[in-house]
Amino acid sequence: MDFLSIIGVILGLAAIIGGNALEGGHIGSLLNGPALVIVFGGTVGAILLQTPPAIFVRAMRNIAGVVRPPAYDPEAAIRKIVDWSQLARREGLLGLEGPAESEQDGFTRKGLQLLVDGSEPDILRKVLEVEIDVREQNDVAAAKVFEGMGGYSPTIGIIGAVMGLIHVMQNLSDPSKLGGGIATAFVATIYGVGLANLLFLPLGSKLKAVATAGSRYRELVLEGLISIAEGDNPRYIETKLQGYLD
Repeated sequence: MDFLSIIGVILGLAAIIGGNALEGGHIGSLLNGPALVIVFGGTVGAILLQTPPAIFVRAMRNIAGVVRPPAYDPEAAIRKIVDWSQLARREGLLGLEGPAESEQDGFTRKGLQLLVDGSEPDILRKVLEVEIDVREQNDVAAAKVFEGMGGYSPTIGIIGAVMGLIHVMQNLSDPSKLGGGIATAFVATIYGVGLANLLFLPLGSKLKAVATAGSRYRELVLEGLISIAEGDNPRYIETKLQGYLD
């Protein structure tokens, strides 16, 4: 559980609401249904037009990774790889068939199976590097969905503000309708800028960081499996892979 993400969202909202209260405002002044519909609906509509369906679905699915990021444990991976290298030196690569069947991580299981099948190190690297690159590209593209929303929402907020001002100008003769138009104008701007800077852009950056961490972990596994394929000494493998640790 990434508690910093949760704290960040709560702190950001608390700062906005608390600052409004300190200035003598009340939370009701920040609640405006039409402004929310304009900003959020317009932003989602724009990003749907920009994004291929598969990438949009991946972005929505990856949101969970902000609060519950994948549990990568490089130290545990190094220990397992060293154990596998020792097993391979004793029993040959076919001795890795058991670990390959019981391995939970799909990427690592695929690499072990290639080892068991007798794949050359160059083939092993080419196959696994393709998966690393494609997965990272797709995850980064999914993160850019939220960056795109962060770019659109302030502009949509300005559109909402202009629409509110148009409503005000059309009802100058009716003072009872001026308040709603002015509220929509200012609140729409707050929603647009607030959603961009407190939600969408941070989401995009965090998902990029998660994607980078995943690629780094898989590169560690790749280098370890190639070292096993090349018959390197287990102690050398451990020393080399420790370079991936912070």
